[in-house]
Amino acid sequence: MSVADFMTKDLITVTPDLGVNAAIDLMREHKIHRLPVVDNGRLVGLVTQGIIEAAMPSKATSLSVYEVNYLLNKTTVRDIMEKSVLTISQNELLEDAIYKMRHYNIGVLPVLDQNGTLKGIITNNDIFDAFLNLSGYTMGGALVVVSAEDKDKVGTLAGIATALAKSNYNILTLVVNRQPNNQVIEAHIEGSDVAGIKKVLTDAGYDVLQAELSKEF
Repeated sequence: MSVADFMTKDLITVTPDLGVNAAIDLMREHKIHRLPVVDNGRLVGLVTQGIIEAAMPSKATSLSVYEVNYLLNKTTVRDIMEKSVLTISQNELLEDAIYKMRHYNIGVLPVLDQNGTLKGIITNNDIFDAFLNLSGYTMGGALVVVSAEDKDKVGTLAGIATALAKSNYNILTLVVNRQPNNQVIEAHIEGSDVAGIKKVLTDAGYDVLQAELSKEF
């Protein structure tokens, strides 16, 4: 799973000389909170809603509304943008993006190709969407949660897959949660035969903690 698989590719970008007011209008129009700043095809900065708010005069200012608007009209993206922007390659793993965002406490990473050209951005929301996709949350079917107390036993996943396949049940997604003293396996299985799926796994010797239909969306 690479960053390219989950990044936002349809980007709204701005140039360094764009006025801050125009940047604000773009964010409102497209309902976004951040804008990559590009100059001659190269990423040179990032401007976010938070950066703009920090650059605006304090509410305690004695300036009039007209004076504030004048200042904002004279201020460009170049004046306030973050110039030291952390980025990530489109070929890196999704896990690499998550680690970098967590480690540096940031909510967005511009995504570059091998030539340093901006290809997209990946945000917290993209990460959330990726998790929902990988977990099969919106796929429907049956949700089954199995406990494998011997977390170091070889072949647990193969055993579950074999038992289901012999009864013609198809696994849509599978997630393994390795806990300190246990291993919990969550599978989304095609179809609605919850009772049948549970029986197959129980008869095969697995401890089924949960078996139910997935939520419909």
